[in-house]
Amino acid sequence: MRVWFSLGANLGDREAAIREAVRRLGAFCDHVRLSSIYETEPVDVTEQPLFLNAVAEATTRLEPRELLEAVHGIERSLGRNRSAEARRGPRAIDIDIVLLEGILSDEPALTLPHPRMAVRAFVLVPLLELAPELADPRTGEPYATVLARIGRAGVYSRPVG
Repeated sequence: MRVWFSLGANLGDREAAIREAVRRLGAFCDHVRLSSIYETEPVDVTEQPLFLNAVAEATTRLEPRELLEAVHGIERSLGRNRSAEARRGPRAIDIDIVLLEGILSDEPALTLPHPRMAVRAFVLVPLLELAPELADPRTGEPYATVLARIGRAGVYSRPVG
């Protein structure tokens, strides 16, 4: 099944962290594609460095919980310590599963589609670059329509990398 990951980093070599995370996704995913990498303003906790954000699309045979554990393993191996960092604060790497084809989940540890992706241009812009036809599986609303409604504020239109 197809899966989409949102990746972000705002500490250290941000681009290298994203590219290495994508490389490591290849250990358990096939046909991995990376969007352009965008520089973005932080959301929620705004007093922190700018982020680089991207979306990766891939296919996987892992079950949702297995996939989540594998993603958390990549984060840990790249220096992320979820228990020690401030919620929505600076991080070396952040990898979220935002969509998993054919799967809806309301588990506290894994809600699919990601509950905040429809209000985050830093997810929607690169997601639509890879898959412009995608629509919210719960409502049927095209994500392109969602992005048009919320706008691209805080997402620099010039991709980097």
